[in-house]
Amino acid sequence: MPEESKPPGSGSRLRRRRRRPQPKGADDSQQTSGRTMLVSLSQDRSQIAVLENRDLVEHYVARKKDTSIVGNIYLGKVQNVLPGMEAAFINIGVEKNAVIYVGEIEFEEEVEEPEARKIEKVLKSGQSILAQVTRDPMGSKGARLTASVSLAGRYVVLVPEEDSLGISRRLSDTERKRLRPIALRIQPPGFGLIVRTAAEGAGEDELDRDVAQLVRLWYEIQNKAKKSKPPALVYEEPELTIRVVRDLFTRDVERVIVDRKEPYERLREYIGSVSPSLSERIELYGDDKLPLFERFHVVEQIRKALDRKVWLASGGSIVIDRTEAMTVIDVNTGRYVGKSTLEETVLKTNLEAAEEIAKQLRLRDIGGIIVIDFIDMMSEKNREQVISSFKDALAKGKTRTQVFGISEIGVLQMTRKNVSEGLLEAFSETCDKCNGWGVVLTDLD
Repeated sequence: MPEESKPPGSGSRLRRRRRRPQPKGADDSQQTSGRTMLVSLSQDRSQIAVLENRDLVEHYVARKKDTSIVGNIYLGKVQNVLPGMEAAFINIGVEKNAVIYVGEIEFEEEVEEPEARKIEKVLKSGQSILAQVTRDPMGSKGARLTASVSLAGRYVVLVPEEDSLGISRRLSDTERKRLRPIALRIQPPGFGLIVRTAAEGAGEDELDRDVAQLVRLWYEIQNKAKKSKPPALVYEEPELTIRVVRDLFTRDVERVIVDRKEPYERLREYIGSVSPSLSERIELYGDDKLPLFERFHVVEQIRKALDRKVWLASGGSIVIDRTEAMTVIDVNTGRYVGKSTLEETVLKTNLEAAEEIAKQLRLRDIGGIIVIDFIDMMSEKNREQVISSFKDALAKGKTRTQVFGISEIGVLQMTRKNVSEGLLEAFSETCDKCNGWGVVLTDLD
């Protein structure tokens, strides 16, 4: 699977180091192509970087002191119900009460009229509720909950008390056609099923084994909930390394490189149990002279991703400013003056910016409301081309987005699902000198 504040633009770039000559073949980063996952663990945090042709495109971090609870299932206790907000606050046993909205609560099938779907009709103070966390607590806000519980496996997602069947749209039409009859055969009664992208090429036995494990897990959760007194944690998502590898280690990932023996062995064991054919792609990093993230230039790329201004190859730039309510991105031609007409110069800058903005949103994991001020274009055809290019670039990531087009005042409006803290939050602390107007970047090494 939130973000606020503005990093200082200057002083956050990594000073280029003089690299010592290395024997031919010594630098793995120069040999890497396609998709690679790097897993690095230290005393205070776990980090996973996803590279595409040596470029950092996604980054995940879990600090020991601030572990994500997204995906955890709790037996909560309703503290109070707010009809005017169509929400209820739930005590799940963490510092801040979580919140659940009426749209995330199951109603009886016969309740169809909107006026009948009142949160106070199903939830009362002191009542127990089984719910799953969909978003971590952020700032002053508590965690977000849903009563529609789902359990993610390697190949499928199991949805108890549903009967729907879905297949990832990221799969080709041919693969979707192959998987649908398999899914119909293995779908257990009383459960919905979603076939994940990782199921590409998987056989029926592998999918069936995954479903069986998830069904057993659900019954264990139910039994634990019956025996527990709220608030209680009844299911905890796996650690970051297992979770990210489970979700992202598909057949297009050529290598998974781990810098510690213990997590390397855990990942090999896990992948060996669910996707034996992929276990050989997991490697133990063997260079003691240079840390894994430095070998692949990840630290340098993270530092650049924390800058407020991002330069484009043409000489243009984008500026990213974040507030509590939204993120605002400005596009500038900068040093780029073009070669023919102003409209052509603006179009080229906007197209380049669209690609870079999509990359930065994915890398920085920025969510919520996002407003982008592209450079004004006179041609409606050019505006449509920029929007289409931007949507295509966003589609490379897995996070749900909505693009609402360019408004009457010339800005593009969009939303991106907000699940957990972003890159800035992972590597910064609130500045105590300016009462939160700025942040202090922490050590990345």
